[in-house]
Amino acid sequence: MLRKARVSDIKQIQELINAFARQDLMLPRSLNELYEGIRDFWVAQERGKIIGCCALHISWADLAEIKSLAVRKEQQKKGIGQELVQACLQEAMALGARKVFVLTYKPAYFQAFGFKKVQHDDLPHKVWAECINCPKFPNCQEIALLKTL
Repeated sequence: MLRKARVSDIKQIQELINAFARQDLMLPRSLNELYEGIRDFWVAQERGKIIGCCALHISWADLAEIKSLAVRKEQQKKGIGQELVQACLQEAMALGARKVFVLTYKPAYFQAFGFKKVQHDDLPHKVWAECINCPKFPNCQEIALLKTL
């Protein structure tokens, strides 16, 4: 079942994201950050357990970011990630965003959705405000991709 996240989901979302972050596969998220961004998140739920999550964050006038895509290892390869990304893309269109970007260690995954590689400098400076607090700043290894809707 896919739905917008609720406050009661936050701890499970954090556990899911940070399990991948400990493997250096994505960036960690604090509880504070997740509570503040709760409205950005979609979750996939099965039998009361969060098995996947993804967030759509509006960055600027016509630009949104998909971030924090995570699906439990045992639930991967079942289309859950695809459903989460599609939900975020549909929401971006409904909100009037014309472009969506991702910063990822797995560019091929997003290229399958029509995202194209871009240089970090091609994205507005507003995008990088969150990066200042990242433990990997300024040596970011994430790849920037952009999709025009």
